[in-house]
Amino acid sequence: MIAYLTGTVQKKLEKAIILNAGAVGYLVHVIPPTLEKTSEGAQVEFFIHTKVREDDISLYGFETYQELTFFQTVLNVNGIGPKLALEILSHNPIKVKTAILKGDVAALSKIPGIGKKTAERIIVELKSKVDMVDIDLDRTQQPLEEEVNDEAVEALIGLGYQRYEVVKTLKNIPETVKSTEEIITYFLRNV
Repeated sequence: MIAYLTGTVQKKLEKAIILNAGAVGYLVHVIPPTLEKTSEGAQVEFFIHTKVREDDISLYGFETYQELTFFQTVLNVNGIGPKLALEILSHNPIKVKTAILKGDVAALSKIPGIGKKTAERIIVELKSKVDMVDIDLDRTQQPLEEEVNDEAVEALIGLGYQRYEVVKTLKNIPETVKSTEEIITYFLRNV
């Protein structure tokens, strides 16, 4: 079982990196905010969750041990696999945790891959556990879109952009840009 890796980023992929650790290249799946700030050739270290199946061994890397434990807590929910758990962690963990504690099904349902029933299951299964999960408060990750026009975000995702790209670009949008059309135009000019 691999629990920790340190090495050089050999190659960045769409949702993962190839980590050169001791002349061995490991494919490590990471959340988009981590991928964004990582550059090829950089020295990095990750706490690793190793998923072993009959036909696959997958590695999921996290910058902090708190992210790893939150990921593992989310994995304990019936019907949530590593890819969906990684998508959940791509969003601001404080807002995800708050949504779970408040029973906010609508906020959790905004995460791609989570419908109403899955959001309800997450709330029921994690409400008593999530407050024990230590989440790094200083991390700046993707919000659950409270600050961004939902209609514009969904339209841009429909055009093929990734949710984290859209939210990252729109988080510094000028206050004068308010309508959905203006937001989409702003995004397309600044992407």
